[in-house]
Amino acid sequence: MIEKFFVGILIAGLLVTACAPEKNSPPAQVTQAQVFATVTDDAGRQVTLVNKPVRIVVTSAGFLEPMHAVGCQIVGRPDSKNQMPDWARDISSVGQVYQIDTERLIACQPDLVVVNAGMNEKLLPLLDENKIPALVVEMKTFDDVKRGLKLFATLSGDVDAGDKIVRDMDAQVKSIVDGVPKKNLRVAILHSTAQGVTVQLDGSIAGSIAKMFGWTNVADGMTPLEKNPDAAPYSLETLAQQNPDVIFVTSMGNVDEIKSNMLKAIESNDAWQTITAVKQNRLYFLPQDLFLLSPGLRYPEAVRTMATLIYPDK
Repeated sequence: MIEKFFVGILIAGLLVTACAPEKNSPPAQVTQAQVFATVTDDAGRQVTLVNKPVRIVVTSAGFLEPMHAVGCQIVGRPDSKNQMPDWARDISSVGQVYQIDTERLIACQPDLVVVNAGMNEKLLPLLDENKIPALVVEMKTFDDVKRGLKLFATLSGDVDAGDKIVRDMDAQVKSIVDGVPKKNLRVAILHSTAQGVTVQLDGSIAGSIAKMFGWTNVADGMTPLEKNPDAAPYSLETLAQQNPDVIFVTSMGNVDEIKSNMLKAIESNDAWQTITAVKQNRLYFLPQDLFLLSPGLRYPEAVRTMATLIYPDK
């Protein structure tokens, strides 16, 4: 009877060991030949990965499609209303984008965590404490996305796949940019949320796309907000003085409500009526799924959307 008891414990232990994913625990001494990859992330951190990561957790839904396209294996992702591909819905959630649940993240037993730059760096000490490698990645501008794709392709081991996607996206964007008139429009980009309005600078998604077309962002040179280097304070008086030819509006929250409130404000304030963009009815609301978070592989679509609003017949 005692022998059967110990045999049962041994079998149970073997089953638990078999079901548990392998942890990426590097040996005390590793030669360069044994290293899978050494990469530098967007925070300038050099990270050595002994093994190919096969249990990756991401803290931004914007990373999902680019990583999936080059063959990365994702086991954890944040919740998102705007950027959740169907194939990722059954992947374990690690909470909200702005407040990652660290217990859920650790429970995924990741061998790599890809951290959203400017938002989730506070996770790094915890990941370091748990000996989980992490990469800080920025994916706002088109150049960010292309750099990120090449990094993700390195993680998957399929570098050629990343290079091909980058070439295809470059060709699409070039075709769109070359297809519109070369006119130096003066544009303003406002970002509206429930907390208020800010002005977007060139480092924002919409700002970087406007720059691709050679348009002038009237906010260029304004002092950025302390906690957001891609935005500056909004002032209607300043906007009227800048007098843009076109106004783009990005938003976070209920789009219909934001649009309704802004249009009411424009109708009720004569200062708005002095702005060329308003007088010529060239105020455009940009879709959140392309301009709130990084459009990722859909960057050519975001570029085309902005161009089509101004030049619908082109």
